[in-house]
Amino acid sequence: MINSIAAELEAVRKASGLTQEQLATQAGLNRMTVQRLESGALDPRLSTVLEMARAMGMEFLLVPQSLRHEIHGFVQSGGRALAQPVGADAPASVVDILTAQNSNQHRP
Repeated sequence: MINSIAAELEAVRKASGLTQEQLATQAGLNRMTVQRLESGALDPRLSTVLEMARAMGMEFLLVPQSLRHEIHGFVQSGGRALAQPVGADAPASVVDILTAQNSNQHRP
């Protein structure tokens, strides 16, 4: 499980254009901690994983295994409920609504 979390964190770091050094600085860690976690040489504390996620604007969410498939499908669908229409005239998805709310909160 920790290897998949480390792989996800590494993928987000790279997609964000951050170096290991930049992530380490933002998360209050040293670069070797980030490098060792990404390489699988470190079994990190939960607090380390949470700080890395926070530094990249991510929220760590624990999901019951019994709901993982459904939640994954919901996220992959862009937050659209089953049988919700798609297209320009479709109602906004949950993801669309939350994204709009979030962007409105960060406007001056």
